[in-house]
Amino acid sequence: MHPMYQKREKDFCGWVLMLACAVMIFSGILFAGSNAAAGEMLKMGFLEEPKTLNVWRASDTWSRKVLGLLYQPLYVRDPETLMLIPWLAAEQPLFDEKDLSYTIKLRPATWSDGTELTSEDVAFTANFINEFKIPQYYSKWNFIDRIETPDKHTVKFYLKEPQAIFVSRSLTTPIVQKKEWVDRIEAAKKTEKPLGTLLNEKIEIPVSSGPFVLKEWRDGSYLFLQKNPHFFGTGKTINGRLLGPYIDGVIFKIFGTSDAAILALKKGSIDMFWWGVQPGYMEDLRANPDIELFQNEKSSLYYMGFNVRKPPFNDPNLRRAVATLVDEDFIIKRILQGYGAKMYSIVPAGNTFWYCPDVPKYAVGLDREARIRKAFQILRDAGYTWQIDPVEASGKVVNGDGIMHPDGRPMEKFTILTPPADYDPHRAMCGMMMQEWLRMLGIPAFSKPMAFGALLQQVKARHEFEAFVLGYGNLSLDPDYLRNFFISRNDKPSGWNMSGYNNPEFDKIADESARTMDRDKRQALIWEMQKIIMKDVPYLPLYNPKLVEAVRKGRFTGWVQMLGGIGSVWTFCELKPAK
Repeated sequence: MHPMYQKREKDFCGWVLMLACAVMIFSGILFAGSNAAAGEMLKMGFLEEPKTLNVWRASDTWSRKVLGLLYQPLYVRDPETLMLIPWLAAEQPLFDEKDLSYTIKLRPATWSDGTELTSEDVAFTANFINEFKIPQYYSKWNFIDRIETPDKHTVKFYLKEPQAIFVSRSLTTPIVQKKEWVDRIEAAKKTEKPLGTLLNEKIEIPVSSGPFVLKEWRDGSYLFLQKNPHFFGTGKTINGRLLGPYIDGVIFKIFGTSDAAILALKKGSIDMFWWGVQPGYMEDLRANPDIELFQNEKSSLYYMGFNVRKPPFNDPNLRRAVATLVDEDFIIKRILQGYGAKMYSIVPAGNTFWYCPDVPKYAVGLDREARIRKAFQILRDAGYTWQIDPVEASGKVVNGDGIMHPDGRPMEKFTILTPPADYDPHRAMCGMMMQEWLRMLGIPAFSKPMAFGALLQQVKARHEFEAFVLGYGNLSLDPDYLRNFFISRNDKPSGWNMSGYNNPEFDKIADESARTMDRDKRQALIWEMQKIIMKDVPYLPLYNPKLVEAVRKGRFTGWVQMLGGIGSVWTFCELKPAK
């Protein structure tokens, strides 16, 4: 090569190297180099990258965690009492029984772009949801008759009929800025599918009313939220708590695996892994003097679901037999290693007002052989027969085989679908154990782990399944989900009634519970709904896991513990750098 070209190539390579170094240094400033802003930047580990910052589309955990710090509701839960307290609202809603209206006063607040948050934004949010039937929110707002905004700090909702969930579910919806969406709506209306267009809208910089605003999102690497100088809560005392934020921002680093995130936490590269710590990491983290663990209850439900539309689980006797065979004590002690609580109803026991303690229970306190004998009795009384009975005439338990339906047909093999072990080892292991427990009675069950998205499609969208193991990690404290899960009109593709449960008596009580404004009367209805469900067992509750979260010691103080963990908006408003 000519010496001149050699020199040019050498110079070019040098520039490339310098440029690469500059990029690395610049990009590293925000995360690895954020020690420069020592103590004032909270660094958190994410397992996965958020899928969207479009609040109407977000359904994944990671998007919701980020958006929860940007878009704020009118009311939030107090971390100690769990009662709803005014947040964007200035006071409790005023209900007028005569005209079924709620009047809400707003506290002074400003969007992150400096414009005022007004009643127009609140009304716009509700009207937007109803006009486009936004899937995740429409059922919480479709009973609104009209909305008035007499002044910029007052909004008045008129209901078509009494709705018990209005305060607890509707008024906890995130409020969006009218200005941010109005042009997008007009453009979407000109498209063939306006709703789809709006849900697919890419929001790069959300206009925030929360304690933080998005500063930067680098795909596959991190998100950077900066303190919102316009946050309405800064310097205010709300519900006895003086709010910040007292930190400059939050960096969410995406790790992809729990192993990588836990390692980063132990090395001090992050301050918190915002995800429940699996039991397998617990001993190691407990022994680490630099790590602090927080344990809190969850409002969650992990359960086995049955397809009651078709054999074999269209027979409630078979479902009750399965409920008798499944050993929740084993699941809690051996699979969850003690980090969970048994569930006897669809409503967690920790939700004390709504939880019904008198639901039908199956095989409480029985050992393995006693469970098999009881399940055998249930099925034999219902007309099931076996080629080899699982219980001999002497009462001895043996391996049953060749179970047949009451009409004499052999029971065909069926699958219990579960998420894969690398997504949730607990649910995958539960499926394997259920397979073994059912086979002891001669029931031809096969556990089948499959990709989570494919599992949801098969169960929720196509209804092509016999049984499955799934969970709701963040149930509302209002038990209206009972109605949504099991009312017959929600038995449709992608509907909430995944089991296909259809009981006119349940439907009647469920609809009455939604209209009942008296809390005590509604409690009686909710309790009756739980009794019906646990008698018919379209879902079999398995466990409610305890949430253990890990943080670095000595970096920050002010973690707020509450139901659902330490990652609430309260923590982000009260966390301070350790001195």
